[in-house]
Amino acid sequence: MNSNQSPTIPATILVVDDKPDNVRLLSTILTEQGYQVRKALNGQRAIATVQEFPPTIILLDVMMPEMNGYEVCAKLKASPKTCSIPVIFLSALDDVLDKVKAFDVGAVDYITKPFQDKEVLARVANQLTIQNQQMLLQKQTQQLEELVGCLQNEIKERQVVEIALRAAQNKSDHLLLNILPAAIVENLKKGEGSAAEKFDSATVLFADIVGFTSLAARISPLELVNLLNQIFSKFDELTEKHGLEKIKTNGDAYMVAGGLPVLRPDHAEAIADMALDMLAASADFQTDTGEPFQIRIGINTGPVVAGVIGTKKFSYDLWGDTVNVASRMESQGLAECIQVTAAVYDRLKDRYVFEERGAIAVKGKGETIAYLLKAKKDS
Repeated sequence: MNSNQSPTIPATILVVDDKPDNVRLLSTILTEQGYQVRKALNGQRAIATVQEFPPTIILLDVMMPEMNGYEVCAKLKASPKTCSIPVIFLSALDDVLDKVKAFDVGAVDYITKPFQDKEVLARVANQLTIQNQQMLLQKQTQQLEELVGCLQNEIKERQVVEIALRAAQNKSDHLLLNILPAAIVENLKKGEGSAAEKFDSATVLFADIVGFTSLAARISPLELVNLLNQIFSKFDELTEKHGLEKIKTNGDAYMVAGGLPVLRPDHAEAIADMALDMLAASADFQTDTGEPFQIRIGINTGPVVAGVIGTKKFSYDLWGDTVNVASRMESQGLAECIQVTAAVYDRLKDRYVFEERGAIAVKGKGETIAYLLKAKKDS
């Protein structure tokens, strides 16, 4: 291993593919990185191998005769003995529906063939990191429980013990909640994992600042960051106010979602209210020329896949056509307008005021009818 590479976490990896050349290639890549590798050329052999020698991770091909990868994964997830073993699919199938199906049967990741060596190693390392973090969290919890016992023996007053433990737990929870959604933190603490999960109905909002590029060219980086921090801090307050989940920021873009990871039936209404509040809040901020900030907002509603990714720093993210279209609604929107899809309009038209913008060209979708959300109807 190159001295500049991060140390490899010890692991046994099962490679399942009906093409011997693919198995040999993956085995070479993983072995050179320091992993132990087992091999299986079909689904039945893979299941037998997992039962006899449970691996740390499984790399599983989709298109195999007799029993395909989806069937293999479903059987493994149905068994208490093997359900917790992470499965990463490798397939030449690149359609979104194929990837969603993989996550539906229990996969934690999906790599499209032809793959790059570094991508395979990074995805494997990512899952190992998540496993290690889960074990570390469980170990810390165990240590905390042991500390409780010691404190109860050493401190006579129960109230002192409870205060000390509550403070330690709150500090730990606070740190985790600054990184991940509360529901994901709870799953990690229980050792239930953080695999990607499909949500049948969620609403996604993207917003960005109009004229941000020219603004960035006129003021110093520090001034720019301070402005973004003020605006995004206000948006964070609105996210909390409406009970939504901030997903991420990217440059001047702000992404928030409703209906996940905790389900709620009114996620579209909550996002609509958030968008209207964001427009109002942006007017309170001024550019270097004294003009009010203008933002664009795009919204879409539908099914998404959500989960934790990353090899060094955890990040909760969303995938799927719903997310892509929401992004297009924003990027092709108008200044100081909230552009939404027909799906959002159909869901909210009885309670909100809309204006039909007409058909716009959406990449990968063709001509799509878009609407502008104007206000909430009076009760």
